Parts: sequence; C-alpha cells; structure tokens
Amino acid sequence: MLDNVDSVPQVVCMVQKEVAERIASPAGNKSYGILSVLLQAWYDIEYLFTVGEGAFVPPPKVKSAVIRLRRNSRSDLGCDPAKFKAVVKTAFNQRRKTLRNSLRPLSENVPEQFSQLRPEQLSVEQFIELTNLLS
Repeated sequence: MLDNVDSVPQVVCMVQKEVAERIASPAGNKSYGILSVLLQAWYDIEYLFTVGEGAFVPPPKVKSAVIRLRRNSRSDLGCDPAKFKAVVKTAFNQRRKTLRNSLRPLSENVPEQFSQLRPEQLSVEQFIELTNLLS
C-alpha cells in the first residue's frame, strides 16, 4: 500500500486490535511507532470499532478492530521517501534512546532541536523536517 499511495485512495480493513491502535496512534502516545508514522504520512486514519472474539468461529484469543485509511492531501513528502523511511525505522529501532543516540548509524550530527527527543515525541511533519536536516 505504501508503495502505491497514489493508486490506493482508501482502505477499510480489519486487523488485530493492537495493530489498529498502533496505526491510529497520535504522536506522544506509547503505541506510536514506525507503522503510525509511515501510514499517517499519506493517510488520515480512523479507528472505527472493535470486533470481539465472539464474532468468529472458532473465537480467536485476541480482539480485532476495523480501521479506515483515507488518502490525505499530501502529494509529496517534501523529502526523499527512502531516506524518510530509513530515518523513521532507525529512530524507532531503539525507541527508548534519544534521537541523538538512535540515529547515530545514519548521522553523527543530529540537529540540536531534535537531539534530546525520543522518536514517539515527533509528529510526521517533524520527521520530514528531521529527514531534510540530515541530508
């Protein structure tokens, strides 16, 4: 889906509840992560409803959730998409560390305004700005 954002205007899907919460999670939330940032860069996410275990035969051990992803108005990230993905993934690979430490494999010089932050504190727009500053 991320490789074809211009061809996928909307997706409604059922996934494990924890995955849906992660996808829809806003910045600053504990469940905000790689999937949140990469999908929210291109889509507006709406958590629609939870589906209990009893809706299935046999019942699974987990709850499910239905989410809707609608293509947002962004036509261009404003940075290199491959580098953006690398920055996001590298930042969240060591999510408890500050960006200065977690991004060390990509750059020794993380901009001062980002250096003491943790990845879950940055919005999609801030990740785009950081990607451009690391270029």
